Amino acid sequence: MSRSKFKTHKASAKRFKVTGSGKIVRQHSGTGHNTGKKRENNRREARKWETIEGGYVKKAKRSLGL
Repeated sequence: MSRSKFKTHKASAKRFKVTGSGKIVRQHSGTGHNTGKKRENNRREARKWETIEGGYVKKAKRSLGL
C-alpha cells in the first residue's frame, strides 16, 4: 500500500525559502509602502532574511511538504 502524498501549501512556498543547510528563512514585514516615515536602519535590517526558529519550524516544514 502506497503512502499518501501531501500537497505543498502554495502561500507558504511563496513566503519561505529553504537554505542549502536545510534551514527555513523568511523576510521581514513592513517594507511594502509608507517607508518614508520608517527609520532607514529598520528598513535596511528588514532587507535581510531571518531564520525561522522554535516551534514554527515544524509547522513551516509541514506546509512546504518537507
